[in-house]
Amino acid sequence: QVQVVESGGGLVQPGGSLRLSCAASGFTVDYYGVGWFRQVPGKEREGVSCISSRDGITYYADSVKGRFTISRDNGKNTVYLQMNNLKPEDTAVYYCALMLGEPIPPWDREYDYDYWGQGTQVTVSS
Repeated sequence: QVQVVESGGGLVQPGGSLRLSCAASGFTVDYYGVGWFRQVPGKEREGVSCISSRDGITYYADSVKGRFTISRDNGKNTVYLQMNNLKPEDTAVYYCALMLGEPIPPWDREYDYDYWGQGTQVTVSS
């Protein structure tokens, strides 16, 4: 049974940092992709970042480039999203998603992802 579990959300002041973790288990493929998405009530879910397990190629939304960094630990099947210089507009529920295959652009099509986590709340407020 495939499981995708996020952790690390919380409340942080503007300019602060948080690190989200995504642990995936129960699958057996040679290569996979992990994406981070976020959603604000009343708005569509948007792609934040994605990473390939095979070669570590990363993708970012323009709104987070230079502030967020995605990384992976293949041995642990865990992906991290380091979020720095957080802004109030980063407030959202953040979802981790697993793609059983190599991610290619466009990487942020939700239907390309096979499994999703339950989401973790990130709130940026003073």
